[in-house]
Amino acid sequence: MTTKILVVDDETDLEILIKQKFRRQIREKEFDFVFAINGLDALEKLKQHTDVDIVLSDINMPEMDGLSLLARLGDISPMIKAVIVSAYGDMDNIRSAMNKGAFDFICKPVNFEDLELTVRKTIKQVAQIKETLKAIKENNILRMYVDETVLKFMSGQEFEKSLRANETVEATVVFIDISGFTAITETEKADTVVNLLNKYFDVMVKEIIAQGGYVDKFMGDAIMAVFRGDFHLDRAIDAALAVREQIERLPKEAIEFSFKPKVSVGINTGELVSGNIGSANLKRLDYTVIGDVVNTAQRLQSAAKPGQIVLSSKAHALVKESFTFKEIGEIVLKNKAVPVLVYEVIE
Repeated sequence: MTTKILVVDDETDLEILIKQKFRRQIREKEFDFVFAINGLDALEKLKQHTDVDIVLSDINMPEMDGLSLLARLGDISPMIKAVIVSAYGDMDNIRSAMNKGAFDFICKPVNFEDLELTVRKTIKQVAQIKETLKAIKENNILRMYVDETVLKFMSGQEFEKSLRANETVEATVVFIDISGFTAITETEKADTVVNLLNKYFDVMVKEIIAQGGYVDKFMGDAIMAVFRGDFHLDRAIDAALAVREQIERLPKEAIEFSFKPKVSVGINTGELVSGNIGSANLKRLDYTVIGDVVNTAQRLQSAAKPGQIVLSSKAHALVKESFTFKEIGEIVLKNKAVPVLVYEVIE
C-alpha cells in the first residue's frame, strides 16, 4: 500500500535528494512524495491530495513557517502525522513543535537512513490510528444491528470461551407483529415501507428496553424480544401493554389506503436454551434463544388478533393477580397436537 508523504521545505535541493535517496521506494510505489515550498503552499497541496498520511516540514520558511503549519494540520485531518526536519534543533523549537502536535523531530543535515526509519515508524503510527478509527466505525455500525445487551455480553471475558457453549435459562419471549403491514408492502414504494417500519420499530424497541428486555431479532414486520432476570414475565407484559398503547396513539398514515397501526402480541415463559447458534465454518453465529417456549410464543402471536396480547395458561397462572385477563379458551396452534388454553391481557 502506498504512503503519500508531503515534504514542505523552501530548499529545492531537498526535493532532488529525496527523489534520489528514495527512488526504489518510489519506483515500487511504497512511497509517493508531494512537495511544497512553505506552509501556505502545503495547505493548498493538502486540499489537492486528501490522502496524505505524513508531513515532513522545515521550520524556517517564508509566508508560513513549519510551526504555524503544525497548528493548522489538526483542523485538516487528525490522521496526518507530522515530522519536523529542521536545522533549528534547539530544545525550545523541539518542545514547541511537540506541543503543537509533531510526531517526531529530525535535525539537519538530514541522515537519510534515520529519516527512513522515522518515516516507517510514523507509517506504523498512522496505520494504528486508521485501525482504531475503523474499529470504532465498525463498532458503531454493529450497534445499529446488535442489541446493547448482546454487545455487553460479547465484550465480556467469558464470551470467547462460550462461543460454542449454551445455557438453560428461565426467561420470557415476546413476539410483536404489526398487523396488516404486509398489505402496505404490496402497494407502497420500498422507501415508504422501510421508513414506516423503522418508525414503528423505534416506538416498540423503546418500550422493550424501558422494561429491561432486549431485541433478539427483527423478523420482517415483527420483533422477537427476550426478558431475563427478576420478574421477567411481569416486565414483558408491561412492555407489551406499553407497545400496544404507544402504537395505537400513532395517527393514521396518509398512504394509498389509510393505515392505522395495531400490534398482535404473543407471550410465553419458561425454560429455554440461550447461546450462539450458527456455523463456525461460515464464521457466522447468532446469539439467541431456542426451544418450545420460543416456538409457542410465536404461534400465540400468529393466533392473536390486531390489538390482542395473548399468552399461555402457564404464564397466566404466574401473574394472574398482577394484571387483568380475559380467557379466550382453547385454540389449536400450528404443529401442536393438543389444544392450548390461552388468555388475553386486558390491562
